[in-house]
Amino acid sequence: MSTTMSPPVQPLAVAAHRRGAAEEPAWVRRLLIALALAFLGLFLFVPLTAVFVEALRKGWEVYVAALIEPDALAAVRLTLLVAAISVPLNLVFGVAAAWAIAKFDFRGKNLLLTLIDLPFSVSPVIAGLIYVLVFGLQGWFGEWLQANDMKVIFAVPGIVLATIFVTFPFVARELIPLMQAQGIEQEEAARVLGASGWQILRRVTLPNVKWALLYGVILCNARAMGEFGAVSVVSGHIRGLTNTMPLHIEILYNEYQFAAAFAVASLLALLALVTLVLKYLVEQRVKAQMRSTAEGVGDEH
Repeated sequence: MSTTMSPPVQPLAVAAHRRGAAEEPAWVRRLLIALALAFLGLFLFVPLTAVFVEALRKGWEVYVAALIEPDALAAVRLTLLVAAISVPLNLVFGVAAAWAIAKFDFRGKNLLLTLIDLPFSVSPVIAGLIYVLVFGLQGWFGEWLQANDMKVIFAVPGIVLATIFVTFPFVARELIPLMQAQGIEQEEAARVLGASGWQILRRVTLPNVKWALLYGVILCNARAMGEFGAVSVVSGHIRGLTNTMPLHIEILYNEYQFAAAFAVASLLALLALVTLVLKYLVEQRVKAQMRSTAEGVGDEH
C-alpha cells in the first residue's frame, strides 16, 4: 500500500495569508478612526471643555469666589475626608482578599469572588437605601443608635460606609489576576527559608504587585471622590455638613447658580484629569509587570 504525503505547509506563507486576511482597506481604517475620534469629541472632549468655559464665563473673580465660598470649602473638605477614610480601608481589604483568593484554596472562594463584584451589579442608589434600612431611624439598629446618641444616616459615617461599599472591588480586582499569574513559588521559597507570614507579605508579595496596587488605589480614589448615587441617599443634603462636591454641584445647579456650579465642577473635573494621567502612567507599569510575569512563567515551562 502506498501513501501520498501532502507537501509541508510553509509557515511563512500561512502567516502572510493570515495577515492579508486580517488587513482592511485604508479607507475602512480611516473611517473607523474618524468615527472613534468623533465619538470621543462629542461625548468627552466637548462636555469637558464646556465645563471649564462655563466656569470662567463670568470672569476669574467669580470663579475664585465660588470655590472659596464656605459651603464649597466644606464640600471639598468632606470629599477629601471621605476618600482619606474609605481608600485606606479598601486598600487593606483588597490586599487581604486578593492574597487569600490568589494564594490559597479554601471553601467559599468562588462566593468571595462573587461578593467582591457585587457593587458592580448593584445600583449605588440601592446601596444607599440598604444603609438607610439598616442604620436609619426606622431601621434595624435605628432605635439603638438613637438611644446611644449615635448618628450614621445623614451624617459623615453613613457617607463613608456608602463610599466604601461602592469602591471596595477596585483594589482587589486589580491585584487578583496579577497574583494568580505570579503563582505561589516565591512565597513557598520564603516559607522554606523560615520567613513568617507577615514577612512574606511585606517582602515578597507586596513588592511584586506594587504597581497594580497603586493602580487600584487610584481607581478607588477617583470613584470615592466622584460618587453621587449612594452618597445622595444617605447624606441628607445638609449644607456645609453632609454635602460632598458632587452633591454641592447639584444643589447649586438646581438653584440656577450656574457659574458657581460649573466652577466646583471644574475643580472636580481637574482632579479627575490628574487621576487619569496618574492612571495612564501606572497602567504602563502594570502592563510591563504583567508581561515580565508571563515571560517568567513561560521560561519556567
